[in-house]
Amino acid sequence: MSSKITAKNLAELFYDSAKKFEDQPAFGTKNNVRQFTMMSFREVYETGVRLATGLIDLGLKAHDHVAVLSENRIEWIITNYGIILCGAADVPRGTDVTDGDIRYILPHSDAKMVFVENEVTLGKIEKNISELKNITHIIVMDSDINASNEADHKNGKIQFHPSSQSFPKVISMIDLIAKGKTLIESGDRRVEERVTAIQPEDLFTIIYTSGTTGEPKGVMLTHANMISQLKNIPINIGPSDRFLSILPVWHSFERVFQMGTIAMGATQYYTNVRNIREDLMIVKPTFMASAPRLWESLYQGMQSKIQTSSLIKKVLFKLAYGCALKIQRSIQFLKGNRLDLYGRNLFQSISFALLSLVSIIVLFLPYLFLDLIVLKKLRLATGGKLRGSVSGGGSLPFHIDEFFNTIKIPVFEGYGLTETSPGLAFRTPKHFVVGSVGRMFPDTEILLKDFETGDVIYPPKKGIKGEIYVRGPQIMKGYYKRPEATAKVLTYDGWLNTGDLGIMTFNDTLKIVGRTKETIVLLNGENIEPVPIENKLIQSQLIDQVMVVGQDQKYLGALILPSLDKFSNYGSTYEQLAINNVVQEKIEQEVKNLIRIENGFKSFEKIVEVRLLPKSFEVGDELSAKLSVKRHVVAAKYESLINSMYDGKSQLKVLIKK
Repeated sequence: MSSKITAKNLAELFYDSAKKFEDQPAFGTKNNVRQFTMMSFREVYETGVRLATGLIDLGLKAHDHVAVLSENRIEWIITNYGIILCGAADVPRGTDVTDGDIRYILPHSDAKMVFVENEVTLGKIEKNISELKNITHIIVMDSDINASNEADHKNGKIQFHPSSQSFPKVISMIDLIAKGKTLIESGDRRVEERVTAIQPEDLFTIIYTSGTTGEPKGVMLTHANMISQLKNIPINIGPSDRFLSILPVWHSFERVFQMGTIAMGATQYYTNVRNIREDLMIVKPTFMASAPRLWESLYQGMQSKIQTSSLIKKVLFKLAYGCALKIQRSIQFLKGNRLDLYGRNLFQSISFALLSLVSIIVLFLPYLFLDLIVLKKLRLATGGKLRGSVSGGGSLPFHIDEFFNTIKIPVFEGYGLTETSPGLAFRTPKHFVVGSVGRMFPDTEILLKDFETGDVIYPPKKGIKGEIYVRGPQIMKGYYKRPEATAKVLTYDGWLNTGDLGIMTFNDTLKIVGRTKETIVLLNGENIEPVPIENKLIQSQLIDQVMVVGQDQKYLGALILPSLDKFSNYGSTYEQLAINNVVQEKIEQEVKNLIRIENGFKSFEKIVEVRLLPKSFEVGDELSAKLSVKRHVVAAKYESLINSMYDGKSQLKVLIKK
């Protein structure tokens, strides 16, 4: 992509794309009759310029901040255009934003205006308006809300009436765009002046991370940060590509894909979790950004379908997958892409190469036949045209990673943080090492340090775990108005402590093995990474969600959400399953079977106690927008349940087990 991008900031990028791709479809969103309606690159840009003109006329200055509370929809990207073309920066969140988020983020970010998606979100702003002293205007995206000035409630709905000294002015986004159009037709060229003044180091967004621990921090990302991402993402995309947007539209990972489609002239379609299966069939995407949870869901759905099939179909699948696995592993080894954490000598390399060649020769024809009659049908689950999906925002379990890549649904796992815009490493077809997150981005430096001593492990040592430090053009400017928090993770010479643990493989790719903030330290001093244990447990069809606990305790425990489908005979709700002794015993036995020395776990990594959860983890509560478990939230919510694992009765149970 690097040779095709010459823009110095995102406003220039928007202009260049509108000029180059003109009437080609840019973004699609579903209308009231569930059909995708499209806007061209030129339409999106011109509408964005009109909105920007309207915002400037309202008094929005260059470098001001504007909050945006919306989900994936065409109005979001138009709003994004409008704010950036003003030379301002957005402060985006979803509509699931809490009262606490509103009262903290909007004042802390110094947002002057706020865009809201709908009446419900507008109600949240109105409810907390006394805390939002800086907000001068509220712009409503939905066109069916009568927006004027003062809010009250009638029949449970918010209505607005003119003239209020205390309530910010409420404006319809459509009306603001229309006003901007009128101003432009009368000769207003203030947007052009703003665009020429934008510098690469100016902010384009402040993203408040919900994260898994601690208070939200506003990550400041610059135009230069995002442009560097677009220049270095090693994906070949163009106007014939179709992207399906499902991740939170305001998240940095999804935004790179948005900007990438704009830069390369590809089309992006907005969808959501409820409609994902239907829209995969309609859009037949060639690329998409995704989170591990999506692949876990698809994997479980495929496995359930296979398990309920006839004996012949089960046998055919096992044969097809077995052949494909042998073929793919052999091909990847010959390409130098089989995960290597320990290094291989010449004899081992020659032996593996010969075995790989034999496997390919013997199994190639059966593989082609079985792929045609079995695995091809599985690929239709994603529309049948998927050339690649980048999984990010969390660790992709190895068995799921290998499964989809084996059946030729390419999952290019990547690695990064909001603080790194977000891309740091990326798996590509050339360096496709399943089990790793690929090679580091161009112009990106990496150090692996010993967590205890701070000594540098890599470079030069490979195959040894260390805490990941990175430096490059994608590193954030810092946390907004949080110099102390910034200093904790970002050194004076530009090195960012990611808080993640990684290994540099002998394939020269990075493997993520845990997070220092997730690390559980037992009373005996053993440091345990819970993620690999959780990934193993989540493979079970009996388990839907899990979180390992045990900080400062003698042994590990686990909070587990049992599968409603698999235990339907014992209850119809999670609450009923949580108090059922039979379900408890079956889950305990399953955990014991999975987490044992024979499966590669150490004795102190065994799960001694299990407690069943009465409800699932949900986004906005126990899960972040990236679907990562907020460990501190879960620990606080289920404190008594966790404590029950370590009371006297449980201690006695440990002695008996020993």
